[in-house]
Amino acid sequence: MTTRPQRRRSEDGSATTELVLLTPVLVLMLLFVVALGRLASARSDVDAAARDAARAASDARSVSTARRDGESAARASLREGGVTCRTLNVAIDSNDFRADGTVTAHVSCRVALGDLTQLGLPGQRTISSTFTAPVDRYRGLS
Repeated sequence: MTTRPQRRRSEDGSATTELVLLTPVLVLMLLFVVALGRLASARSDVDAAARDAARAASDARSVSTARRDGESAARASLREGGVTCRTLNVAIDSNDFRADGTVTAHVSCRVALGDLTQLGLPGQRTISSTFTAPVDRYRGLS
């Protein structure tokens, strides 16, 4: 009994087909990584805004000035970072506003994922941060 030689299939074009099928998946993965990077960047910007708000409030001479300066510093920091908040809440906790005390800033920013990533993603995300800064013990407060 003789065996017949088996015909081998041609593999011409298989690499091209694989590339055509994999390219959209790779592009989607890349866009997902970019979106995660932008979200991490926005979180970092909100952290910086809380830090700036607490430091500005701790430099103030009165509680009312501390609240105004803290909110102004947070808004400026977010604007500089390019973060557009749908809703922004800045709360300055000045209960311990005295020489050698502390001032705490709470910043909460709701961002639209489509604005953040520029990819048109649906949904929103709230990013919050808190920072506490010391009030200098050798300064005069009013």
